[in-house]
Amino acid sequence: MKNTRYFFIFSCLLLLGCTGAKKLADAGNDGKGWNKLFNGTDIKDWFVKINHHLVGENYGNTFRVEDGIIKIRYDQYGEFDNQFGHLYYKTPFSHFKLRFEYRFVGKQQKGAPDYTLLNSGVMFHSQDPRTMLKDQDWPISIEMQLLGGLGDGKPRPTGNMCSPGTDVVYKGRIWPDHCISSTSKTYDGDQWVKGELIVLGNKLVTHIINGDTVLQYSKPSIGGGVANGYDPKYKQDGKLLSSGFVALQSEGQPVDFRNIEIKQLPDTDD
Repeated sequence: MKNTRYFFIFSCLLLLGCTGAKKLADAGNDGKGWNKLFNGTDIKDWFVKINHHLVGENYGNTFRVEDGIIKIRYDQYGEFDNQFGHLYYKTPFSHFKLRFEYRFVGKQQKGAPDYTLLNSGVMFHSQDPRTMLKDQDWPISIEMQLLGGLGDGKPRPTGNMCSPGTDVVYKGRIWPDHCISSTSKTYDGDQWVKGELIVLGNKLVTHIINGDTVLQYSKPSIGGGVANGYDPKYKQDGKLLSSGFVALQSEGQPVDFRNIEIKQLPDTDD
């Protein structure tokens, strides 16, 4: 009986959170209040942090701007050597709606892990890149994982959730797996795909792909594994994540990003 009551309470809270998220999502569609994170010309408003390198070192010109697009490339690398990287916008955000477009291009870099094939992501609620150690592979953050179809007719959803050094609540409990698959369609080839995030501080998170809501979860917090090489003082397990940095990921697959915009939302319990 007690378990049933707790489940009912959680379901009501989740429903209220989803209703609030829908209201905020609808408000975000009025065309007002949007700001460009990427100016289409350069990445002077962004920080680079690549594994095995100090913050600010854009090794191999990994992150570059051409034709109004942020391009992630590895043509100046040798072996990949786990040089996972991220490009961080200069200021943190808490309650916001983020929208962007991405596409996968080219071939996976030699030596990159198999799982990085047609794989990238947008990190949010991330630790400040200036707090990362030289040999830290992933930032403590939440990831909206982006995947491309393999052209084999098998489903490979995009807009998933992965949790380097973090936890989320999904289906009423702290989810034990590192990633949660979304309900999105599979997108093959080099087509542009539109991704959106609605992030309500440490409450509800909603993933949207090409206009379809594909995943929701709540209560992002520090915890879990996967991230390595971090300074222990920044890994405070159980601490709710209410804000952090937004970053674009490089992990061995060439990928393009464009039209990156954000709308800050009010901090509300509705």
